[in-house]
Amino acid sequence: MLKLTKYLTKSDLFLALVSLCLIILQVYLDLRIPDYMSEITMLVQTDGSQMADIYSVGGKMVAVAFASLLTAVVIAVIAAKISSNFGANLREVLFDKVQSFSLEEIKRFSTSSLITRTTNDVTQVQILIVMGLQLMLKAPIMGGWAITKIAGKSWQWTAATAVAVVFLMTVVGIAILLATPKFKKLQKLTDQLNSVTRENITGLRVVRAYNAEEYQENKFEAVNQEMTQTNLFTSRVMSFLGPTIQMTMSGLSLAIYWIGAILINQAGLVERVGLFSDMIVFSSYAMQVVMSFMMLIMIFIMVPRANVSAQRILEVIDTEPAITDGTLTTAPTASKGQVEFKSVSFKYPNASEYVIKDISFKANQGDTVAFIGSTGSGKSTLVNLIPRLYEATEGEVLVNNVNVKDYTQEALRNMLSYVSQKAVLFSGTIKENIAYGQNGRGDVSESDVVEAVYTAQANDFVEKLPETYDSRVAQSGTNFSGGQKQRLSIARAIARRPEIFIFDDSFSALDYKTDRALREALAKDCPDATKLIVAQRVGTIRDADKIIVLDEGRIVGDGTHDELMASNEVYREIAYSQLSEEELA
Repeated sequence: MLKLTKYLTKSDLFLALVSLCLIILQVYLDLRIPDYMSEITMLVQTDGSQMADIYSVGGKMVAVAFASLLTAVVIAVIAAKISSNFGANLREVLFDKVQSFSLEEIKRFSTSSLITRTTNDVTQVQILIVMGLQLMLKAPIMGGWAITKIAGKSWQWTAATAVAVVFLMTVVGIAILLATPKFKKLQKLTDQLNSVTRENITGLRVVRAYNAEEYQENKFEAVNQEMTQTNLFTSRVMSFLGPTIQMTMSGLSLAIYWIGAILINQAGLVERVGLFSDMIVFSSYAMQVVMSFMMLIMIFIMVPRANVSAQRILEVIDTEPAITDGTLTTAPTASKGQVEFKSVSFKYPNASEYVIKDISFKANQGDTVAFIGSTGSGKSTLVNLIPRLYEATEGEVLVNNVNVKDYTQEALRNMLSYVSQKAVLFSGTIKENIAYGQNGRGDVSESDVVEAVYTAQANDFVEKLPETYDSRVAQSGTNFSGGQKQRLSIARAIARRPEIFIFDDSFSALDYKTDRALREALAKDCPDATKLIVAQRVGTIRDADKIIVLDEGRIVGDGTHDELMASNEVYREIAYSQLSEEELA
C-alpha cells in the first residue's frame, strides 16, 4: 500500500500536511471540552460561584465544539480532493501501462481482471485514503494526547482503561486474521463476475440463438453465490466489532464510575469534590482513548481489502512489457516497403511447441504476398510479428531491411496499416473512425477519408446514411453489418497511406464481387504499398504476386496461383474444396 504513495503529487502531499495540522487542531479542541466540563463541575460544587461564570465556561465549550466541527468539515473536503486526484493519477498510470502491454501481458492478466484493477481496486484504495486522512492520522494523536491527560490519575481507572483497550485489540486482531484471506478471494471473485457478465453481454446473440439463457444464468449464479457467501462471511466477522466496541465503552464507563464511587466513599470530605471532578474528566478522556482505538478499528476493517487491491494494482504497474522500444525513429528510404522474415520461429511463453517454425520469405515494395493454410496453421501469428504484437522467439523480422526490434514501436507502426481478423470500430462518427490514430505525417484530411471510403467500396452505404460521414458509430460498430464494419476498417487502414498493408483475413465478410472490386481499387490507388494478405478464400489471393502455403506452422509451398496449382498438393486441396475446375481455370 505504501508503494502507491509515490503517485501522490506535490500538491496532494501539501494538502495532506495541511490536513495533519488541522487534525492536530481538531484533537486539541476535542480534548479541551473535558477541561471545560471539569471547570463547570468545580464551579457547581464551589460555594459562591456565579451563574455568569458557569455560562461563560459553557459558552467557551460550545464555541470549541463548533470550531472542531468546522475543522472536521475542512479535513473531509481536503481528504476527498486528495483521494480524487490520487485515484485519477493511478487510473492514468494503469491505463498507460496497459497501453504498453503486448498481447502476451494482456492474456496473462485477462481483460476482465485489468478492468477490475483499473476501477474497483482503485476505488478500494481511494476509500482507504479518504478514511485514513480523517481517522488514521487522528486516532493515534488523539489517543496519545488523551493518555497524557489522564496520566497520574488513579491507577485503578488507568488499569480499567488498559483492560478495555487490550480486549478491543484482541477482538480486532482475531477479526482481521479471519477476514483477510476472504478479502483476497473477494477481489478475485470480482474479476470472475466481471468476466462472466462481459462474456454474456458480448455473446448475447449466440446465447439466445442456442437457448442457453439457463446455462448462462447458472454460470453467473455460481460465481454470484460464491461472492455473496464470501461477502456474508466478512460482514458477519466484522459485524461483531460494532457491538463489541459499544459494550466495551459502556463497560468502561460503568467501571470508571464504580471505581470512582468506591474511591469517593473511602475519601475524606475535602477530597471528595476533587475526586468527583477527576472521575468526570477521566471518564471523558477514557472515552476519547477508546474512540481513538475505535477509529483505528474502522481503518483496520478497510486495510485488508485495500491492501489486496493495492497489491493487484502494483502487479500491473510493476510488470515489465515483454516488447520494448528500440532506438530507431526513422526508416531507411533505400528499401522502402520491404518486409523480410529470416528463419523466424515463434512459440507462446511457457509453451513447448512452436506455432510457426523456420519461416523465411521476402516481400518488396508494391508486392502482394498472400498467406493461406488450414485453421491453426499460424497465418495470423506470422503477420502479428511484423507490428510486434508478439515478439519472434527465434530469427529476424525485417522491415525496410532493419530488424523490427531496432525501431521504436511508434516509428514501426507509422509505416504499417493493420486490419485485424475481427473488425474493430470505436464509438464516434464514421469520419473519426477512418481518421483514427497517428501516422507520423500529420492528421488525416477529409479528402483522404473520402478517398479511403471509395477505395474500400464503402461509399455505397456511407453516403446513403442521413449524416453520411458524420453518422454515429455505436461501440464496437454494432449498428453496422459484418461486411460494412470490415470495409470501414479497411478504409481506416487506407487513409493512413502506409508503406505496408497487413490484412489479417479482413475480406472474409465481403461477397466475391465486393472483394474483387476492393482489391482492384487497392492495387490502383495504392500501387507502391506492399500488401500482406492472410486469407481463407483462394479467390481473394489468386492474383497475388506470391502465395505462401502454411501447414502446421511451416511453409510447405510458395509461388503464384498457377505454379502452386501445378506443384503443391496442400494448395490444390484447399482450392478444389472451394472452387470447381472450371472456376479455377
